[in-house]
Amino acid sequence: MEYLDVVDEENNLTGKTEERDIIHAKGLWHREISVWIMNQNKELLIQKRAATKKQGANNWSTCAGHVDIGEDPQKTAIREIKEELGIEVKETELEYLFTEKISVVLSNSYNNIFSYKYLLKTTALIEDYKINLEELSEVRYISFDEVEQLMKDKPKNYPFASKAYMPEMLELLKKK
Repeated sequence: MEYLDVVDEENNLTGKTEERDIIHAKGLWHREISVWIMNQNKELLIQKRAATKKQGANNWSTCAGHVDIGEDPQKTAIREIKEELGIEVKETELEYLFTEKISVVLSNSYNNIFSYKYLLKTTALIEDYKINLEELSEVRYISFDEVEQLMKDKPKNYPFASKAYMPEMLELLKKK
């Protein structure tokens, strides 16, 4: 079982912890990270979640995950990159972008989160990633033009493309 810190609606630790499924069932506030990985060609890495995942199976996303009990969000980002993509990253390589407060009703649960957004610039090629097949089935780079098209089309299996923050995120990434 995965336990997480519970935070209040202002992102302050409450001193309480709870099991992940209960956090989602009750709609308790918690923390997650999302890492946008950009190569030297200004392409963004997206990853397809494994078909066996409880949430978001077969959906394309960024590298993301829950912040464990007592864990710093930046350390979570480093851990998730290693777990999902098999590459080592130093703290100095991650650039903090912003934190988004998100409240979403899912089919059978709630996701009330503070999502810490990071950028990782890399020279890694697709073949450099050693994906964890329990987490992912595929990774690929896409251009800013492709992201803009996804934002217009809003395909169901690319949920990041319809997020409210995406226009701001894309403009921010273009400047990096």
